[in-house]
Amino acid sequence: MKKPTRSRSLFARATGILPGGVDSPVRAFNSVGGSPLFIRRGSGAIIEDVDGNRFIDYVMSWGPLIHGHAPAGLVKAIGAAARRGTSFGAPSPLEHELGERVRELMPAMERVRFVSSGTEAAMSAIRVARAFTGRDGVVKFEGCYHGHADAFLVKAGSGATTLGIPTSPGVPNAVTADTLLARYNDLESVDALFREQGHRIAAVIVEPIAGNMGVVPPGNGFLAGLRELCSRHSALLVFDEVISGFRASAGGAQGVFGVKPDLTCLGKIIGGGLPVGAYGGRADVMDMVAPAGPVYQAGTLSGNPVAMTAGLWALSRLTSKMYRDLSRRGSMLAAGLADAARSAGVPLQVNAFGSLVTPFFTASAVRDYDSALKSDTRAYATFFTSMLKRGIYPPPSQFEAWFVSAAHTDRHLLATLKAAKSAMTDVARARR
Repeated sequence: MKKPTRSRSLFARATGILPGGVDSPVRAFNSVGGSPLFIRRGSGAIIEDVDGNRFIDYVMSWGPLIHGHAPAGLVKAIGAAARRGTSFGAPSPLEHELGERVRELMPAMERVRFVSSGTEAAMSAIRVARAFTGRDGVVKFEGCYHGHADAFLVKAGSGATTLGIPTSPGVPNAVTADTLLARYNDLESVDALFREQGHRIAAVIVEPIAGNMGVVPPGNGFLAGLRELCSRHSALLVFDEVISGFRASAGGAQGVFGVKPDLTCLGKIIGGGLPVGAYGGRADVMDMVAPAGPVYQAGTLSGNPVAMTAGLWALSRLTSKMYRDLSRRGSMLAAGLADAARSAGVPLQVNAFGSLVTPFFTASAVRDYDSALKSDTRAYATFFTSMLKRGIYPPPSQFEAWFVSAAHTDRHLLATLKAAKSAMTDVARARR
């Protein structure tokens, strides 16, 4: 790996204009040491930084690039759409065409509203849930991240965990007073909240496959149990599928587990990686949204024609074969990482679901936020740095998912696992 001279220079310049030098905290490499690499291009499974270093990428823009970086067909479709106009601020046929495609894949989304981010989707879904039920309380799970809206920044996962900020300054106590915390994969903790405060709980929001404390799949019966509790107490069940949507399967986690939420939140994968999100669900609930109903939510760039075009291209190319290949390669990556750690004598737990993988540097099983936090973040930092030197770009945080794309080949995986063996040896040496 060449010295990242230009990246360091750009980062120094960026810190003079951008807070911390970045536009999203986890990009700053704070938890893994060093300074971030500045990327100038991506193609397939490969990214290249401004110093000319090439890496096999497992961040994939944090998940949405399921087809890889800049597939030729997508680039062509985006270019054609841009030539027709980049934004109208008026309806276009592309919006309901993509909405119909989303509903076809996720039938629980009887009505869909497009927004510009997953954060917007989650905050809007909760507003609708509160209006529909006439209640204010929302149950969320420790370590689950639903964007940076004030009410969700309580023991949030993702960047908040990476930075050691479970709550955020600037969030008034009054805003989080209606946020009730439960433990992921612990139905009893949810049941207890309903027994004590069921009369004021509007919704339970959950990542059906947790991805923002690292990958943590739901235990047997967990999601079905949430469905039963919400139905019994007339609360709404909200699935945040910003990560799992169209990753776990073409029908998302709800399709895999056969549990029907009342509302679903989706992220950038429905825009082929462009800035877009969506929320939707039962028609009677979504009919609360203006102009059909009284709940106000709007966005000038919602339904942007370029993003809608990219989404139609991406979602029309989800095939059974692609998911079989993704699952096989995800399993190959998970097993190889575990083998590499075992050979080096490094404690490691690898959680995986399809194309989502997280190696946790801990000796104990990871099934919730507390067990994820037992991970040795210094060991991960050593591993990350060692992998980077060998041409592999994993997430710059212990508490994030690795993403395999359709552009990754067995050759990419074998190169990654070869690098992992050396990196685990480096971790073992650093631990002595």
